[in-house]
Amino acid sequence: MEPNILVNYWWVLPIIFALILYKHILRLLCGMVIVPEDRVGLVTKKFVLLGSNRELPDGSIVATKGEAGFQAKTLAPGLYFGMWVWQYDVTMQVFTVIPEGKIGLVLAKDGIEIPTGNILGQRVECENFQDATKFLENRGQRGRQTAYITAGSYRINTMLFQVSVTDMIRIQESMVGIVTTLDGLPIDAGQIAGKLVTGHNNFQDFDAFIRKDGNRGLQPQVILAGSYNLNPWAVQIEEIPMTEIAIGFVGVVISYTGQDGHDLTGLDFKHGNIVEKGCKGVWLEPLGPGKYPINKYIMKVELVPTTNLVLNWAAARSEAHNLDKNLSTITVRSKDGFPFNLDVAQIIHVPTTEAPKVIARFGNMVNLVSQVLEPTIGNYFRNSAQDSDVIAFLSTRKERQESAKAHIKRVLDEYNVNAVDTLIGDIVPPESLMKTLTDRKLAEEQKVTYDTQKRAQETRQGMEKETAIADMQKDIVRAQQSVEIAERTANATVKKAEGDATGVKLAVGAEAEAIKMRAHGEAEATMARAKADSEATKLKAAAEAAQISLTGAAEAGKVLAIGKSTAEAYELAVQALGGDNFTRYKITEELAKGQLKLIPDVLIGGGGGGSAIDGLLGLKLMEMMDTKKSTEPKP
Repeated sequence: MEPNILVNYWWVLPIIFALILYKHILRLLCGMVIVPEDRVGLVTKKFVLLGSNRELPDGSIVATKGEAGFQAKTLAPGLYFGMWVWQYDVTMQVFTVIPEGKIGLVLAKDGIEIPTGNILGQRVECENFQDATKFLENRGQRGRQTAYITAGSYRINTMLFQVSVTDMIRIQESMVGIVTTLDGLPIDAGQIAGKLVTGHNNFQDFDAFIRKDGNRGLQPQVILAGSYNLNPWAVQIEEIPMTEIAIGFVGVVISYTGQDGHDLTGLDFKHGNIVEKGCKGVWLEPLGPGKYPINKYIMKVELVPTTNLVLNWAAARSEAHNLDKNLSTITVRSKDGFPFNLDVAQIIHVPTTEAPKVIARFGNMVNLVSQVLEPTIGNYFRNSAQDSDVIAFLSTRKERQESAKAHIKRVLDEYNVNAVDTLIGDIVPPESLMKTLTDRKLAEEQKVTYDTQKRAQETRQGMEKETAIADMQKDIVRAQQSVEIAERTANATVKKAEGDATGVKLAVGAEAEAIKMRAHGEAEATMARAKADSEATKLKAAAEAAQISLTGAAEAGKVLAIGKSTAEAYELAVQALGGDNFTRYKITEELAKGQLKLIPDVLIGGGGGGSAIDGLLGLKLMEMMDTKKSTEPKP
């Protein structure tokens, strides 16, 4: 049965082969070619029919007019006839796909020669390189192309164009792109960058840049943050941070490119050209605080602080700006030959309008410090120290600081810088001299201390004396009262004694007159004895008064040694009574006690013209007075 089946159905096999190889069969029979949807047909013509006589021009590799070889025209997706297999070779090529964020760089394998001096082929109309025929007919140039293709799918004839995929250029925030072009006209003589060209959409339309005679090399224009379709065969980008000018600073721009501008400073300023913005030189208008897209290769921004700037001539101190990092303590030599060190701080201020002149004169702030401030301040203090010894320099520090401020201000005014203040810091004399000064000062301070302590002791003594006097005030008052009482008592006693004496005198006088003739002699004798006794009594009272005075002085000394209170009380008592009153007081006191007699009992004298009878008469008179006194009734 099996052989019969094969014999009966032999015709099936050709049908199966036809179904499998229908494309080839159709290609052989009618030259049919089917191009899929995602393909492009690349055609190679193997030969030219007799009589057509068409050959490729010399140097060409792609045919545009039916010549044998690679054909410029491609087959888009679809069905085509007449593409005989013996005459045409059709290769299916996938579409050229450019992903997002990428661009396609195109290298043309055929076309006219690129002009001498150029390295890139200029753009021609060719539907983004999808129409190779137009590219060649429009005199597209062989080699790397300025034009590129962006993200998408393209029917590219890869026999003419070679496409390489590269990344787009991305500039980050706060960054700036420095542009260097690889094609264009040479840079003008005397310039380091090309001239400014506009209208090329940040170098994305490089053909417009070329048409406007853009220069190859460093460009003055920069590109800011963003994504750009830049052809790396035409443009190279260096990404750098933007120039930031902090608050308290200005940026003086020094431009290395541009036209030579007119000097705006006048004839008085001969230290460089200050020009308007955009010209070569130092720009008159500085940049304020902020961020700027500065091309660091064609211009330089010198930061100038506009706030007060402190510079320290001290080995162990430096400010954040570091302009004084190379400054150190100033060493000077005095008139008497001693070397010593001193620290100095200088405060300066650069006005905003004067900042360009400072930069034009010195180039930067570091040069200002090293070329002007450092020698000016150092030499001033060295010269000043040579006119004085160390001690005088130390003692006149304030005056020298004011003098230095005035001198440095005059100097800096010539350099368009304001000198705010000059401050002298630590002054370190030689150790040996410092020890001498220290010892002298310590001695002076000790003397002051001793004087102060002495005054304190004197004050304390005075205070204690006043305290003692205050404590004795009661005793003094009591003594004063006692003195007054004693004085009054003494006065009363004296008055009484004087009255009694007057009475006695009158009585004696009366009786004496009565017996005058009879006892004249005795009375005179008695009176003489009484006078003698009175003198003796007076002398005795004076002696007792002296004794009492001496005793009081001794007692006062004793009391003074204990606390001086009793002595002052006695002294006040003596001063209050007086010497005579005190004596009378004592005499009266003795008379009051009845221990002394004014007239002696017996007075017999042999001189003065009297006789014994006078004495007897006196004695008798006294007896009569005593008898009379005893017979009187007592009160």
